[in-house]
Amino acid sequence: MVDDIHNMAHEPASDPEAIEEILEEDAVDIDFDDVVEAAAATVEAADAAPPFNEDNSVDSAVVADLERQVAGLKAQLEDRANQSMRIAADFENYRKRTSKEKDELATQIKGDTVIELLPVVDNFERARSQIKPQTEAEMTIHKSYQSVYKQLVETLKRLGVSAMRAEGQEFDPLLHEAVMREPTADHAEGVVIEEFVRGYQLGDRVLRHAMVKVAAPPEDDSQSPDVESTGPSD
Repeated sequence: MVDDIHNMAHEPASDPEAIEEILEEDAVDIDFDDVVEAAAATVEAADAAPPFNEDNSVDSAVVADLERQVAGLKAQLEDRANQSMRIAADFENYRKRTSKEKDELATQIKGDTVIELLPVVDNFERARSQIKPQTEAEMTIHKSYQSVYKQLVETLKRLGVSAMRAEGQEFDPLLHEAVMREPTADHAEGVVIEEFVRGYQLGDRVLRHAMVKVAAPPEDDSQSPDVESTGPSD
């Protein structure tokens, strides 16, 4: 039983009820019944063979035998107590690990689902920036699908998804993907000056890197002046 608990505590999580079934099936091993029975047998043996001679002197052999039995019982009791503590510790570690793996799996599934929805968000944002309704009917349609976009964004926020704000930030390869560098004196080197595709995060996990343009040092167009060479005078 102990080996089963130790093996489950150090193996990938499977059925959380399996370890509980083992504990229920072999609970007698943890109740110290065998130690209690041995102690009772020792007491009975002591009653049957008291450690005194006929002249009321102590029989050292009987006392030594009883001391050995008591020491053995103490060792068994300590072993069972340590065994129970190890089982409890292994079970607690198993419970914590399965809980962590469950949370990580849920986050992974959520992130993969959101990644599939990001192109839909992109299309809504392109429509908002590029389509300019001219008539009242067009404006009605425009507001209608933009309300759907707003609802989608609010749903993503409730799931823990956040959009990156890359422009004006220092370029970070963990968050951004530089697709262009532009020499400029208007921004410090390495600053994001334009965002082409917005990046998204789920907690600390990057779902999509932001595709950006990064400032580079301005090009030096100055040229060294020509130095007129002079030959030896005649």
